[in-house]
Amino acid sequence: MRSVCIREVQKSLKESAKRLLEDCLQEYGLGELQGFKVLNDVIKTPGDGIIIFQGMQDHTADSIKSLEGFDRAWVEEAQTLSATSLRMLRPTIRKPGSEIWFSFNPRRKTDPVDMFLRGEEPPTGAVVVRANWSDNPWFPAELENERLDDLRMNPDQYDHVWEGDYVTVSSGAYFAKHLAMARQEHRIGHVAADPLMTYRAFCDIGGTGAKADAFSMWIVQFVGKEIRWLDYYEAIGQPLAEHVAWLNGNGYSKAKIYLPHDGVNHDKVFDVTYESEFRRAGFDVTVIKNQGSGAATQRIEAMRRIFAQCWFNEPKCKGGLDALGWYHEKRDENRGIGLGPDHDWSSHCCDAAGMAAIVAEDIFDEQNRKKPHKNVYGGGGWMG
Repeated sequence: MRSVCIREVQKSLKESAKRLLEDCLQEYGLGELQGFKVLNDVIKTPGDGIIIFQGMQDHTADSIKSLEGFDRAWVEEAQTLSATSLRMLRPTIRKPGSEIWFSFNPRRKTDPVDMFLRGEEPPTGAVVVRANWSDNPWFPAELENERLDDLRMNPDQYDHVWEGDYVTVSSGAYFAKHLAMARQEHRIGHVAADPLMTYRAFCDIGGTGAKADAFSMWIVQFVGKEIRWLDYYEAIGQPLAEHVAWLNGNGYSKAKIYLPHDGVNHDKVFDVTYESEFRRAGFDVTVIKNQGSGAATQRIEAMRRIFAQCWFNEPKCKGGLDALGWYHEKRDENRGIGLGPDHDWSSHCCDAAGMAAIVAEDIFDEQNRKKPHKNVYGGGGWMG
């Protein structure tokens, strides 16, 4: 039997499963007499079989053909496997009776391996097994102590680490503690809109075209001292009219639109600005001034300041909550320094949320100024 152990990135054999397999062979007393021989870079198995160890990022469309004729491919840490690697690997392991094994701890629903095996239509013949600590009859006391510690001290990470759930809060994320506290205080759940208060749509512009980033939009109400996050919308490569249609179709036709400073710039494809298009559709639009070179940091700190006032309507804000839980700092591990927010799938959503936080105090002040004063009869006359 010819087998290959695969990781998406494998810079050396130290990062492979080779040492794990060597330990297992030793534990079960399997050596040369039983047909197993450990060499520097491979393990020979009975019947002239072999186990090799490779990284998918080292392969090209041509070099991957070297794996044709293999009986087994085990992809370890498969949640990191790229869509390109998955597309190359599947048609390569096609010998009669061959199998591909994927072992992974689910991270996001959009990870290629998760969509492949746990999507709406898993491939024919696929066997998907969910196996957690509770399924292990040899689960040691040391790990049980660690599990209970995580349950007590890291509740935001517990379900992902121990129960096989998706990541909802990334370790080291800017808002990890704030989201955990909001959930503990039951500020994440079903949150109702106030029909008398203004809907406000905070947008981050992603543009249009095949390589456009996401256009993100939060629907928010400021009620008393509460900031209610009622709905979240995201679209990639769609025309401005599509965003307007979503607002009108979901009951937000009277929403006040807030755009970043580049909302006055012309769209990449259409000869309009975001500001002019929303105004033409009948919306009241405010363009927020540029916060300068430290804008991202200002938005993060502003969001942290207001988080204790935030209530999230989870059914309609799930995508936005996922982004808030993932948004994290990019780091230079060699120098041990932070490089500012990582510009990934979560950043546009969090920029839109941070913009709401930047202007929150002004909005509360504006609403308080507009409150009518009750006239109270004071005996000798009216007191305002």
